[in-house]
Amino acid sequence: MSTSPDPGFQVRLYRQPVPRFWWARRRSYLLFILRELSSLAVGWFIANLLVLVYAVGQGDSAYQRFLDYSANPFVIAVNLVALAFVVLHAVTFFQAVPQTTVVRLRGRRVPAGLLAAPIFGGWLVVSAFLIWLVVLA
Repeated sequence: MSTSPDPGFQVRLYRQPVPRFWWARRRSYLLFILRELSSLAVGWFIANLLVLVYAVGQGDSAYQRFLDYSANPFVIAVNLVALAFVVLHAVTFFQAVPQTTVVRLRGRRVPAGLLAAPIFGGWLVVSAFLIWLVVLA
């Protein structure tokens, strides 16, 4: 007597169909996916910065070509979308710090808001300085 199943018999497991955009239904999943996607925007800014440095190193004509390329409305739109993603990336990173870092003071855990506030405050100070440096000075 053979204990193996009939050779023509196949076991088929039920796989519940999953919608393609299942992650868009819950805000926390959507933010997670957008944060992961934001790494492409960070890469775009890094590549753009490297091309700028290369153009500056090649002389005035290469730098002017880069400026002309950067003035293209499509490139400006891509940079604005990338800026929004990079801001999302930074905010979610700063918000994750208190969850990943446990700081105890006199035996008690420091609240998350007290850990995140100096980070956001420093970001605000640096941003204000850069705006003053680039726009107002």
